[in-house]
Amino acid sequence: MSNLDIPEFERWYKQAENALESAQGDNEHAYYNWACFKAQQAAEYALKGLYRALGKVVVGQPCYKLVTGLRTLEVSVPRGIAGKCRFLDRHYIPTRYPDAFAEASPFEFYDKAAAQQAITGAREVLDFVNGEVKRFGKSP
Repeated sequence: MSNLDIPEFERWYKQAENALESAQGDNEHAYYNWACFKAQQAAEYALKGLYRALGKVVVGQPCYKLVTGLRTLEVSVPRGIAGKCRFLDRHYIPTRYPDAFAEASPFEFYDKAAAQQAITGAREVLDFVNGEVKRFGKSP
């Protein structure tokens, strides 16, 4: 990981930070389903940024697959991070689609506790990704 593409990483990581800030705003305004979705997106952007820093382009993969795939690139992933990604991926589809649940709309199934857990998990993923880049060179 010595030849990282830092500008490409920074582009994706800044988007991840922006998505996480937006999730926090949604949480504060009780848009809990959107906070959960954006937290998942923040983690996904950060992980894809790490792949891009490593010269790999990945498309359309859930966070869990992205993070476990890092092991093939000799990136050490703490067990807890994979679990956070698995939790976040649960918020990718049902947070947005009215037919994700048999009755009622997605916003009726999410609460502050779920949003906070998603935001905290995403922050841990972002910190992990940023820490990996710092270990091997400059970071944002």
